[in-house]
Amino acid sequence: MTATAASAPDRTVDDVARTAAAAFAGLAQVAPATRADALRRAAAALGEHADELVATAQVETGLAEARLRGELKRTQVQLRLFAHVVADGAYLDVRLDEADPDFVLGPRPDLRRALWPVGPVLNFAASNFPFAFSVAGGDTAAALAAGCPVIVKGHPGHPWLSERTAQIVAGALVEAGLPEGTLQLVTDQDAGVALLEHPSVRAAAFTGSQRVGQLLAARAAARPDPVPFFGELGSVNPVLVTAAALEERGDALLAGYVASVSGSAGQLCTKPGFLLVPDGTAYDDAVVAAAADVPEHRLLNPSIADGYERRVSAVLGADGVRVVRPGGFRRDADGQAWVTPTFVSVSLDALRGAGEAVLDEVFGPFSVIVEYPRGTDLAAVVGELFPGNLTLTLHLGAGETSADQGALVSALGEHAGRVLLSGWPTGVAVTPAMQHGGPSPATTTDGTSVGTAAIGRFLRGVTFQDAPQELLPAPLRDDNPWDVPRTVSPRGASAEW
Repeated sequence: MTATAASAPDRTVDDVARTAAAAFAGLAQVAPATRADALRRAAAALGEHADELVATAQVETGLAEARLRGELKRTQVQLRLFAHVVADGAYLDVRLDEADPDFVLGPRPDLRRALWPVGPVLNFAASNFPFAFSVAGGDTAAALAAGCPVIVKGHPGHPWLSERTAQIVAGALVEAGLPEGTLQLVTDQDAGVALLEHPSVRAAAFTGSQRVGQLLAARAAARPDPVPFFGELGSVNPVLVTAAALEERGDALLAGYVASVSGSAGQLCTKPGFLLVPDGTAYDDAVVAAAADVPEHRLLNPSIADGYERRVSAVLGADGVRVVRPGGFRRDADGQAWVTPTFVSVSLDALRGAGEAVLDEVFGPFSVIVEYPRGTDLAAVVGELFPGNLTLTLHLGAGETSADQGALVSALGEHAGRVLLSGWPTGVAVTPAMQHGGPSPATTTDGTSVGTAAIGRFLRGVTFQDAPQELLPAPLRDDNPWDVPRTVSPRGASAEW
């Protein structure tokens, strides 16, 4: 096992977990201003080493330099955004109830509640975002902002990058005044599983495959003391298109679809895996023309290539599947695969008949065009075939704003964390209102891994009753030394209820 704040191959799982627990004892007491400064310093440190980190990421992942530089910038923005959240202090949701002998339900004690960090967090890094969902990515940023030390289980697809990122960020955090062990990295798979079951670990986050995520979620739930496990497990992100939308902007819409499927070789959790169009739609020529301009791109690693080849073969072998545009697939001597996008089509009835062979996610530049009979209840189709997704997208015509369309939009919200009206789901804005999580099987719990609400996964409410001032946590004391926003229920207010 490798463990990094300072890299030490001889450290045990217990050493790592106890170091995180010791760091938590100090980190939870650190003033928000100091924690915010530490996050900003970590963002700055990443920028100072950008050339080195991007070059390493290119070698290990095959992703393009422009994509990686944009992703590194996103990672810095995430850290700075959470620094703003921490400094503001509203995330603590502090509530004070003054003691009230005349409370309408009987005498009320002095009650003071705030959200408190859960403790050390284990973060399983993703393969497809070596910066934004890896060592210093969104889950790490949210947990650190909450006041939780983080142990990252590095992804084997980019080990050198993980090691170097951990060294840079851990160093910046300590230099800013956070405890040693606030950020640690382990690289061994067995160590990651063992840490998930260690009593010092109090929550976990995961981004990856449905199979692995469900196994880890079961481990977290089976502990003698079950802990929260937020797993993002993939999504097929259907896009629904009406006849009016196609008539108005068909070629542009189909070109946007091809671009969204093909970006980063389709290795995005928000890639549209299905496009639903009315039967009789002419789409082949536009799809083929747009796909012809997509250059060959390397998949992340040989394991991803194996899975892609296996799933594409399964879909192509299903009854009723027609190839619209065959993609390329070649492997080099190292097992790396180079691909161009593939598009197929199927009728709605044939899709129902094929079941999981076609419905399961294909991670890579592959998508299925589904022809539905005109007049089909699209909300019912989504509920039947696509019940849990990160995103659902609806393309309507300019005049389609009736109550029926409104009911469809509301229904889509039952099956996805983000509903798009036009546009494409790839590209997830790092911003307060973002929801990146959805009903099962997209994620294991109701939460988000992008946006400021992501901090809530690593907090829990604690109330102190009739506590002396000198024993209260800082944000609950009358003098409010952290200067955080608070909601006060004053004595006597219940008389007006």
